[in-house]
Amino acid sequence: MKIFFGSLVLFAAFAAVPAQAQPACQPGTYAAPDGDFVVLAELPTIPAPALRYLFRDGRRGATSDGAAPLACGTEDVMVQGKAWKHVAFHETPATFDSVGTKMTGVLIEPPGAPDAGRPLVVMVHGSERTSPIGGVYGYAMAAQGLSVFVYDKRGTGASDGEYTQNFELLAEDAANALGQARGMAAGRFGRAGFFGGSQGGWVAPLAATRAKADFVAVGFGLVASPIEEDREQMVSEVRAAGLGEEAVAWVNRLSQATATLLLSDFRTGYDALDAVRADMAGKPWAATIEGEYSGAIARMTNDDLKRIGRARVDNLELIWDYDAVAALRKLDAPLLWVLAGEDREAPIQTTRAALLGLARDGKPVDVYLFPDTDHGMVEFTTAADGSRRATRITDGYLKLLGDWIKRDVRGVYGRAERLTPR
Repeated sequence: MKIFFGSLVLFAAFAAVPAQAQPACQPGTYAAPDGDFVVLAELPTIPAPALRYLFRDGRRGATSDGAAPLACGTEDVMVQGKAWKHVAFHETPATFDSVGTKMTGVLIEPPGAPDAGRPLVVMVHGSERTSPIGGVYGYAMAAQGLSVFVYDKRGTGASDGEYTQNFELLAEDAANALGQARGMAAGRFGRAGFFGGSQGGWVAPLAATRAKADFVAVGFGLVASPIEEDREQMVSEVRAAGLGEEAVAWVNRLSQATATLLLSDFRTGYDALDAVRADMAGKPWAATIEGEYSGAIARMTNDDLKRIGRARVDNLELIWDYDAVAALRKLDAPLLWVLAGEDREAPIQTTRAALLGLARDGKPVDVYLFPDTDHGMVEFTTAADGSRRATRITDGYLKLLGDWIKRDVRGVYGRAERLTPR
C-alpha cells in the first residue's frame, strides 16, 4: 500500500467512452427485490455526467461505458430488463472534535423502522486523500442492512487539520468517530465497530482498543511494520523477476540500511547503504527495484539524503517500526481479516503467519483469502511486461464483509478460502 509518493485509490478509475443516448444516471443506490444492489457515485476521474457503478458481486465501471450492464431511468436503474428501485437512505451530516480538530462525517442508515439490533460500522479508509463521503464503499455496506458512518480523515475533504499517517493520531480520530456515530444512532443499533481498508488495517484495530468496539473487519491490510512492508515488496519484486537468493539477500541488506536511516532521522546508516550500493553496481535489475521507499533512497546521493531525505520520505509522522501484532494482542473483539492472495502493494506472507498465530493462541480471528487478487481485492489481467490492469472487485468480498459484520456468514463467497477453523 502506498505510504507516501502518492496516495492509494481503492477503486482505480475506468476509462470512460462517450455517453450513450439515455437519461443521465443519478447518484445513489438501487436494489433488486432479491437484495442485490448497485451503487452509482460521482468520481473525479470519470467525466460528468457519467458515474462509477459498483455491483454487490464486484463488477464495476463507468455508466458511460457502452458495455455497462445497466441503463438509467429517472427514478430507477434497469438491469437485465428489470427495474432496480432507488434506496432512500437516511443520511445525517455531522461534525465532531478529535484532538482539537474539527472532523466532518455522515451517518448513513437503511430505510424503514429503527432497528435496535442493526450493526453500526465506522469506515476507516486507507492512505488516500480523497473523501469517502458520497463514495461507493459506504453505500455498498449500508445496502446490506448496516448503519455506516463515513468521515473525512484530518487534512482531507472537509475535515480540518494536517494530513498525516501517524497511526496513533488516526486511531484517536477513528475512536472519536465511533463515539460520534454511537451518539447519533442511539437506540437504533446493536453492535458497533470498524471496517479498515489497506492502511486502515493498522488504524482500525488500535482504535478498537480505545473505543471498546464490538468488532473489527479489515480488508487487504498488513500485520507488519512499514519497514517490513518495504522489505517484503522488494522481495516480491525480485522473485517475480525470477531472480535468486543473492538478490533476496541484497534487498534484505538494503532494507536494513534504509531502516537505520529512517529510525535515526537520517543521521546514521550511510556506511551500510554505501556497501549495498557497491554490491549492486553493474546489476541491471538493481536500477528498477522499488519497494515502498528503499529503491528511491538507494538512488539518491548521501548528500541529498542528508539534506532532503527526511523532508521527502519521512514527512508524514509514520511510525516506521509500528508493532501491529502488539495492537492485535490487546484486541479482544472479534476480528475479520481478508487477504488478497497476489497483493503487490501489501505482500501477505508476514501478515498471514501473524494472524494464524493469533488464532492458534485463542484470539477470535477469522482469516479469509481470495486467490488471484491484488490490493483492493481486485481481480486483474497481466500484460506481457508484468504490469497489471484491475478488472473488478472479486465476487464475494463485499458480501462477506456485510455478512460477517451481521454475524450471518454462511455459504460460499466467490472463491474465498477460509484459513482459520470455524
